[in-house]
Amino acid sequence: MKKVLEFGRKAMFYVRVLSGYEERRIRSYRLQLEKRLRLAQERKEAVKKIPEQLILSEVRKMVEEMQNLNKRLQDMESDINEYFKPIDKEVESIINMQMEKEKAKTEMLGAMYKQAMLEKAEKEAATELTSAESADKAKMDVMRSMFKQALLEKAEAEAAAEIQNSQNETKASLSSHQAQMR
Repeated sequence: MKKVLEFGRKAMFYVRVLSGYEERRIRSYRLQLEKRLRLAQERKEAVKKIPEQLILSEVRKMVEEMQNLNKRLQDMESDINEYFKPIDKEVESIINMQMEKEKAKTEMLGAMYKQAMLEKAEKEAATELTSAESADKAKMDVMRSMFKQALLEKAEAEAAAEIQNSQNETKASLSSHQAQMR
């Protein structure tokens, strides 16, 4: 069977050679190769003649691609911001509630501090009064009221400073949290 197939192949080859088919095929293949070589040579010469234009066109293409990419990134960023907007609002409301609680806490601490300072001043005034009862009561009352006033002013200043510090800390944490969210 193999011999028959081999004989058939050889016979077909001889028929093609004798009919000129094989020669035409080889000639057409050679012509195609020559045409490809000529076109490649022409392209090569054209590139040598105008390399700047080719480079500029490539640069333009790259710039356009980068601009398209930047536009897509900006669109994506705006979509992400839109997606996280409700979450940001919730976070902001939670932080505002925490700031209000912190403010109420510092105000309460300030009031407690004022009360403690008043009680301390009264105790000191009472001990001074008992030790110096022989002194003029009017002077002592004036001094006691001045002392209370000074202590109240000091306590108010300290409480205001504490409130200001806590508000600054909360604002700083809020801004850092928002910066992290973005």
